[in-house]
Amino acid sequence: MADKVFPSSKPTATAAPGGSAAPTTTTTTTTTTTNGGTTKSHLINPTARLPYRPQPHNRRRNYRPRRNYCCCCCFWIILIILVLALLVAITGTVLYVLYRPHRPSFTLASLRIHRLKLKTAVDSSTSHLSTLFNLTLSSKNPNSHFSFSYDPFVISCVTSNGDVLIGNGTLPAFVSDGKEESTFRGVTVASSSDLDAETVNNLRPELKTGNGVSLKVEMDTKVTAKMGGLMSKKVGIRITCDGIKGVVPKGKLPAAANVSGAKCKVDLRIKIWKWTF
Repeated sequence: MADKVFPSSKPTATAAPGGSAAPTTTTTTTTTTTNGGTTKSHLINPTARLPYRPQPHNRRRNYRPRRNYCCCCCFWIILIILVLALLVAITGTVLYVLYRPHRPSFTLASLRIHRLKLKTAVDSSTSHLSTLFNLTLSSKNPNSHFSFSYDPFVISCVTSNGDVLIGNGTLPAFVSDGKEESTFRGVTVASSSDLDAETVNNLRPELKTGNGVSLKVEMDTKVTAKMGGLMSKKVGIRITCDGIKGVVPKGKLPAAANVSGAKCKVDLRIKIWKWTF
């Protein structure tokens, strides 16, 4: 059984130096006796300060406003970008429907062969090709609000079957405004070169047949498209006119090639704003 001892209810005054009484601090002593006979003494001081124990810091509460602010900023930025992209797409679609951009077209009006001679040495060691062609070309811009600015053209005349080069020429630079058609007459394509045995074997059978030589005219240059204040980058363009039937001239008179079945294909990819030709 536990015995508890309590101090007197009245505090004891102790005389201080000088004759006055000084108050004392009351300490409560509690004695506890356990079953094994061991006595434990506990001292209780009501005026003692309890030790300070800091509370755990809540980081989530401090960072939540900053995180919400960043999320709101990202949301509005993405929304503004999407709205601007939608407006640009709508504007481009409306302008495309109104203006309807088209590629320029080219036509090979005529081709005259003044010279097409293949000379081979007696021992067949060397072969020499001499050619002289005269072309008439026309270019048309089908657009009303677009203009095309062309650099000088490089013209090559090759055979359709073996791609044997039989002539080179040039065409000066020019500008094609809206709904304008340009015609170039007297474009000269010529060649004088030695051929190897493989090239001669590909070219000679066509020259001997009466059906004529299948020719192909290729034109390469760079072009810039312009619409008002908008201008595209300078890009490459190739015009290929295929389906030409040429014959070897007899005598001094030139031979006119058959160009009725010739078709000119324009390989062009121009971007103005979001429009592609």
